[in-house]
Amino acid sequence: MKRYVIAVTLMLNLGLTVKAQTDAPVDSVTTEAPAEKHKLSLIRRIIRGFDRLDKRYIEPQHYLFTAMLQSTQNYDYYRLSGVGDEALSVTFAPDINLKVGPYIGWRWVFLGYTFDLRNLNFRNLKQEIDLSIYSSQIGLDLFYRRTGNDYKLREVSFPDGRDDSRLVGQPFDGVRAGITGLNVYYIFNHGRFSYPAAFAQSTCQKISCGSWLTGIGYTQNSLDFEYDRLHSLLTAYYPNDPVPVDSGLMFRSLRYHDFSVSGGYAYNWVFAKNWLLAASLQAAIAYKKSTGNMTIDDAEGFRFENVNFNGIGRFGLVYNNMRWYAGLSAIVRSYNYHKSRFSTNNTFGTINLYAGVNFGLKKKYRKP
Repeated sequence: MKRYVIAVTLMLNLGLTVKAQTDAPVDSVTTEAPAEKHKLSLIRRIIRGFDRLDKRYIEPQHYLFTAMLQSTQNYDYYRLSGVGDEALSVTFAPDINLKVGPYIGWRWVFLGYTFDLRNLNFRNLKQEIDLSIYSSQIGLDLFYRRTGNDYKLREVSFPDGRDDSRLVGQPFDGVRAGITGLNVYYIFNHGRFSYPAAFAQSTCQKISCGSWLTGIGYTQNSLDFEYDRLHSLLTAYYPNDPVPVDSGLMFRSLRYHDFSVSGGYAYNWVFAKNWLLAASLQAAIAYKKSTGNMTIDDAEGFRFENVNFNGIGRFGLVYNNMRWYAGLSAIVRSYNYHKSRFSTNNTFGTINLYAGVNFGLKKKYRKP
C-alpha cells in the first residue's frame, strides 16, 4: 500500500515540459514514388517551418541531453463576491507550497517530478499536472489542477465595513476548486523571437527582439462551496452582531466552460552576454457557459452565459551559456466571471527556480 501511495503521489505532482529543438534531423534517402516523395517533402517543410529561425538573432541548441534541478512555488487565490448593498466578499488562499525535484530531457522531451516539501506525509494530496510545448512558431499549454482542503480566509469584506482582522488566516476547508484547460498560441515573429530561449532553455536569444501573439483557449472550471459552514464561522466570531446572509453566495457547486480568443505581446531583452529578461502578456476575451446548484428557489437554476476577460502573464530571467543554464520563471493566469448577482476571480501562478547542464554535443557542433 505504501508503494502504491508513493507512485500515485509522483504522478499527481508530475510537471512536464516539451522543449522544441530548432534543427530537425535530415531524413535518409527513401525509395518512394516521385509523388510520394513530393508529398513527404511538403510535410517535412511544414514541420521544419515550425522552428525555422534567424541565426543572427537565435542560437540553436548544441546538445542532445539536459539534466536540471528545479524548485516550484504555487500560488492560488480565489475570490467570491455577491452584488448589492448587502454583498459579502470573501477571499481564500492556501499557504504557499514549495516543491523540489529533478528533471531530465532528450531532444523534444523534457520531464520530471517534484516533491511537495510541506506534505511528505501525503495528507491533503493536491493534483497538479502541467505540460508546455514551446516551439519557435507555436506554443501549447495543458494544465490540470485540483486544490486540497487547506484554504484559509485571507480577506472578508463586510457590507457594513466591520473589521475582519480576527478572521484573517483562519482555516476553512469548505471550498475546493479545480481547473482543466489548454491554450494554443501563434508567435508571429518566430524567426527572430524565441519563446524557448526564455522558458525552455533549448535556444539562446542573441539580440533583443519581440513578437505579437494570438491564440485560443478552453478551460473547465469547478468550485464546490459549503456556504453554510462559512456562515457558521462568521456567526461564531460575531455572535452579538450577526452577518447578513448574502443570497448570491448561497450555492453548493459551480461549473463553467470557458472559450477564449487572446492576443498579446512578448519581448526578450538581452541585457548582457548570455543573459535574458523576458516578459509576455496576453489578454483574452472569454465566453463562459456555466451551471451550478443553488439552495434557493430559482426556476432557471443557476445557469448563465456571458463574456468576460481573462489574462495570462509570463516572466523569465535566464542565464544560458549553452552548456550551463540557470534562471527564474513565472506564469500567472487569471479567470473572471461577473454577473448581476455573483462574481468570482481565480488567479493562480507558478514560480520556478532552476539550474541545469546540457551534455551530449551534437555531431555538427563537434570540433574536427
